[in-house]
Amino acid sequence: MISTSSTAALSGFLLGTSLIVAIGAQNAFILRQGLLKQHVFILCLICGLSDAVLIAAGVAGLGTLISQSPVLINVVTVGGALFLFSYAFIAFRRAMRPDVLKAANVGEASLKSAVAACLAFTFLNPHVYLDTVVLLGSLSARYDGADRLAYALGAMLASFVWFFGLGYGARLLQPIFARPSAWRVLDVLIGLVMTSIGFSLSSRLVG
Repeated sequence: MISTSSTAALSGFLLGTSLIVAIGAQNAFILRQGLLKQHVFILCLICGLSDAVLIAAGVAGLGTLISQSPVLINVVTVGGALFLFSYAFIAFRRAMRPDVLKAANVGEASLKSAVAACLAFTFLNPHVYLDTVVLLGSLSARYDGADRLAYALGAMLASFVWFFGLGYGARLLQPIFARPSAWRVLDVLIGLVMTSIGFSLSSRLVG
């Protein structure tokens, strides 16, 4: 017979997976780093640990506080939109300028800059607070004690499985990206994703 803790853990894992798998700025960044084989382990670890901290905060009750602070959400939204537009510009420039494209694909980006970008994609995204903290946190109220802990651990596990699977699984696409044209297409798609999310965030401010 399946225990209530196992059911709670499975619920947390499935919900966490459903929230994180959607195409977004963070996933696009990890995919590109995985294809380049640059700092994959540390970046996936940062994403997983960041989600774990946010999930723990949400389950502990921070989600309620954030949902009642529109000023905080607006500040993160503005910063996130500006960052996404900037990164979209960089992605489009890589795709349109062959010399930049070559440098981006062959050269090794510094660990410091990669980590900074990874943290920005994580914490300058208001969706991470609304989904990971508020939504996952509020749904944890259905559980108590050990079941609540199991729910949180299940959601955290989903993040680690997804990011490491995406980062290292990207290498399976390496034969496709042996062609420069594939990198052009990827950077255009990344730019479009960043731009669309940036406009989506901006619309929240004027809506």
